[in-house]
Amino acid sequence: MMALLFFGGVMNLWWIGGLALYVLAEKVLPMGHWLGWAAGAGLVAWGVWLLAAS
Repeated sequence: MMALLFFGGVMNLWWIGGLALYVLAEKVLPMGHWLGWAAGAGLVAWGVWLLAAS
């Protein structure tokens, strides 16, 4: 999260806003832990796809 904030946030304020909304939704929503699991699974799948594509 900190790396995304640093690399995305240095260049674009929209990234900071989007990550802040994600964290807010994860903390406030009753099923927020599932949002964290889904985001983690999505990032892992994206990483595997990037490795397979290269």
